[in-house]
Amino acid sequence: MRLVDLSMPIAPHFRWRPEISVSGDIAAGDQFRVTKLHTTCHGFSHVDARAHILADAPTIEGTPLDRVVGPARIFDLRAAPDNAAIDAARLRAADPGGAEGEILLLSAGWDGRRDRNTREFWTESPWLTRDAAEYLATLKPTAVAFDFPQDFPIRLLLDKQEVPFDQHVTHDVLLRHGVTLIEYLINTTALEGSRTFLCAAPLLIPGADGAPARVFAIEGLPT
Repeated sequence: MRLVDLSMPIAPHFRWRPEISVSGDIAAGDQFRVTKLHTTCHGFSHVDARAHILADAPTIEGTPLDRVVGPARIFDLRAAPDNAAIDAARLRAADPGGAEGEILLLSAGWDGRRDRNTREFWTESPWLTRDAAEYLATLKPTAVAFDFPQDFPIRLLLDKQEVPFDQHVTHDVLLRHGVTLIEYLINTTALEGSRTFLCAAPLLIPGADGAPARVFAIEGLPT
């Protein structure tokens, strides 16, 4: 059995700027060292609840763990061109096949192609077309995980540009179909083969529309 950490560290970053402070100094005689964190629930590796886009939809505590922990199959998209659309045909060709109710992990190896702490990570990535999102929905997964900014408008948010919501195709299609989104993974090229066991449990924050997650794969388990 092998554990593979797929989590983007919560650390200073030009896009989200988390506030991390530490009080207490053990070496100086304090009893405890205490770190405080203030950050968005939709930064770094995280899970989206349906309430992220839908009124009266379940918030993150209403996302059952068995939707984000379980067998996953890996779509190898590492040859997808930079700054280009990934359509349904490319996904279909990359699909290793499997049952309904699995997690689908889309691996472009993007953090190995661009530094995640740079603007280019967000502005030069591949993205999914609407027919790609619709194809994923037909596979009836519990969740879809991405290691690249999967909707084209994500790059526009850097400059506070707004576009019609339906252009956020994975959010518009998959969340509406009850498919959970697991966003901003790293290190997916460390996974071996086309199947793994994925754990993407979000922090239990009642009423939140998403939550950070420590995402990891357990290699070597029967899937």
